[in-house]
Amino acid sequence: MRYLHTMIRVRDLPAAIKFFCDGLGLREMRRRDHENGRYTLVFLGEREGDSPQLELTHNWDQKDAYTGGRNFGHVAYEVDDIYAACQRFIDHGYQISRPPRDGRMAFVRSPDLISVELLQRGEAKAPAEPWTSMPNVGEW
Repeated sequence: MRYLHTMIRVRDLPAAIKFFCDGLGLREMRRRDHENGRYTLVFLGEREGDSPQLELTHNWDQKDAYTGGRNFGHVAYEVDDIYAACQRFIDHGYQISRPPRDGRMAFVRSPDLISVELLQRGEAKAPAEPWTSMPNVGEW
């Protein structure tokens, strides 16, 4: 068995792609438009080959926000430098919901309110400002 992908529904496809590609560093691997079903599937990943992917499902006629996004839980990504990853999100205009005060874990939410957990690869980084004094914001 191997893990293939996680699917999340998104209302604003360009905003979701910007979040996951510019903020997290994923790349678009493939895209499928389904005219008859009126939806688009976009698969994002870290690299070609046998790596897990994130499937963004965009239903063309969905106007209202999806409910229950928090019930989904979260997707988690291991990053080389949690402080740099969080700063990249901030630089792109996203708010860190749970800062990496411990040098190990942080949460940020996508435009569709999907929680994304960032975990430091290997040992936790030494606590550092501005992260150690940054408060939690909203839900995560």
